[in-house]
Amino acid sequence: MLKALASAFFYARFFRRFSRLGEQERRALQQPYDEDLSGKTWLITGASGGIGATIALAANARGALVIAAARNAELLAQLRASAAQPERMLPLVVDFSQLLSVRSGIAQLKTQGLRINVLVNNVGVLLNRRVLTQEGLESSFVSNVLSHFELTEGLRAARLMDQDGAVINMTSGGMYGTPLKLEPMLASDPKQYDGMAAYAMHKRAQVALTHYWNAQGKGAPKAYAMHPGWVDTAGVKSSLPRFRATLRRFLRQPVDAADTALWLGTTRPMTGEGVWLDRVLDSEHAFDFTRNSPHSSAELAEFLRAQCARVQSPAAS
Repeated sequence: MLKALASAFFYARFFRRFSRLGEQERRALQQPYDEDLSGKTWLITGASGGIGATIALAANARGALVIAAARNAELLAQLRASAAQPERMLPLVVDFSQLLSVRSGIAQLKTQGLRINVLVNNVGVLLNRRVLTQEGLESSFVSNVLSHFELTEGLRAARLMDQDGAVINMTSGGMYGTPLKLEPMLASDPKQYDGMAAYAMHKRAQVALTHYWNAQGKGAPKAYAMHPGWVDTAGVKSSLPRFRATLRRFLRQPVDAADTALWLGTTRPMTGEGVWLDRVLDSEHAFDFTRNSPHSSAELAEFLRAQCARVQSPAAS
């Protein structure tokens, strides 16, 4: 009962801001900007559907060379076929629940000599049960956080990221419900696994990583955390069917969610604490208790680096 009441309070607290109503209110205040992305290269993870596919198609239509990364080769082929400029939509097959697959993707990009102007860490999942990957890690933790860290750090180490570019982390309103945690993200006890709680921790970690990358690189490239709002996607349909059934007519469409990512990657505003929603920098804390974490963003990075080190390539094992 207590959990149900907490959920009801949470949804009531953020309903107007995260729903289609909030997007419509803020859209009226938005200013036009130069949308031309000619000569730019965007790498978008989770690009085979939903918000990721929408960002990929829009960036491609605006002139960017888009590297669309996801694990489903067939869906990536369909995405390319539907692009305004198919020759400038490059599929990259990567399973973001597997670190070795992420490393393979980085190696492919290095071989191709592609330099990334904008990286959108968009891939994410909410699982209702604990699933271990072949590499021995909890699957949603890898997909939502660890693969983002491995990819971004790997691209920077290989000097494939443009120093004048941008890294955009796609977080979620779930992060408003938790402070930064480290060990609990490993989900070591199957009996204690809670998919919603895990997802919230992952999304809070994405915000902390944004601070870490801005501090480490002194804003070169700039890192942003953005929230797409409540969006009607296939992931929401499968993971949160009751939520979708209740609020469906108030949910945003993927094109609404993609707008802020496209705006951030094109205009690259000043960085700072907060989460971007509808081109506005909102606070990253809605409740005081989420500020009270004993862990810093640097400690998070070291924790993630240690988890990545657990997975060795075949040649190194």
